[in-house]
Amino acid sequence: MEKMNGMGVEPFMSREELFFKRKKLNRTKLLAYGFEKNAAHYTYETTIMEGEFQLTVTIEDTGTIETKLIELASAEEYVLHRTSAAGSFVGSVKAEYQAVLQKIADQCFETDIFKNEQTKRVIDYVRETYQNELEFLWPKTPSNAIFRRTDSGKWYGALLTVQKNKLGLPSDDLIEVLDLRNEPQKIEALMDGVKHFPGYHMNKKHWFTICLDDSVSFEELKELIDESYLLAVK
Repeated sequence: MEKMNGMGVEPFMSREELFFKRKKLNRTKLLAYGFEKNAAHYTYETTIMEGEFQLTVTIEDTGTIETKLIELASAEEYVLHRTSAAGSFVGSVKAEYQAVLQKIADQCFETDIFKNEQTKRVIDYVRETYQNELEFLWPKTPSNAIFRRTDSGKWYGALLTVQKNKLGLPSDDLIEVLDLRNEPQKIEALMDGVKHFPGYHMNKKHWFTICLDDSVSFEELKELIDESYLLAVK
């Protein structure tokens, strides 16, 4: 039985674990997908290879994932899909097995890049208020994402991970920041180089940046997010 950890990334990952890298379990989505809740775990069964194999995927509440592949004709566990074995048949088994895991990762897990508590509160606020989810547009920079209005398709926020010195701060440490829209006159008034900075990688006349380190209160953040959302209407 193959075990994977869907709540974090171990130093040495199996090929299967890569599907769940930087992913966070969404239990509601598991049930909607077809998993059954049993005590402290969820179980999903399906067949692959035109019914020749039964695949069981078990996910613990902790996020640990176990898979078991049974060859139905022999009732024995099949393991070649987890080895370097070659050949067209085992290749097809591997492909279908991994396709199931990829679909579960896509539909039952959420991207879990940002770690700062204030960043997570921003994500939750946007989800609850505007029903918008983060969009990760750049595979080469997975720690950058945007919020987009559903109606206009325009961005109204960007969550980024940058070095503090990119903002003019005296440190090479990484920090999570939020880019927002606002009127040029308000942006000019906000700029202090301590809490509010020129828009990082954005038009600095219409965008500004906030460090998500609690230097700006969450109440102020909510107001600024709301203003940015309204400015992205068209």
